[in-house]
Amino acid sequence: MKKFINSFKYAIQGIISSIKVERNIKIHFIIALLVILGGIILQISNIEWLICIALIFVVISAELFNTAIEITLDVVMPEKNSKVKKAKDISAGAVLMVSIGAAVIGIMIFVPKILSLMHWRM
Repeated sequence: MKKFINSFKYAIQGIISSIKVERNIKIHFIIALLVILGGIILQISNIEWLICIALIFVVISAELFNTAIEITLDVVMPEKNSKVKKAKDISAGAVLMVSIGAAVIGIMIFVPKILSLMHWRM
């Protein structure tokens, strides 16, 4: 049981340490908070909440994987190497793809609600 509890402790420490040192993960958490606030204010549906929450976790998880890959590669190959650069770029590209997909879906969920709210007030 202690090993099981420790695994959660180590995972949380990993998330916290990434927040302390990685600018992009901070940005993803800020955007996640804005999505949550927007969802509350605009009263999104349960399905929309499920989609938003899933996307928040996918984007943050992708960023955590990217950070882990970059740190591992820096340890394994501290000197400049074109293959290491390519691996880091591909890993960052994966985060970008997931983030773009999440942003497009977020626009599809939130923009009609914002436009509807603006029309109602006009």
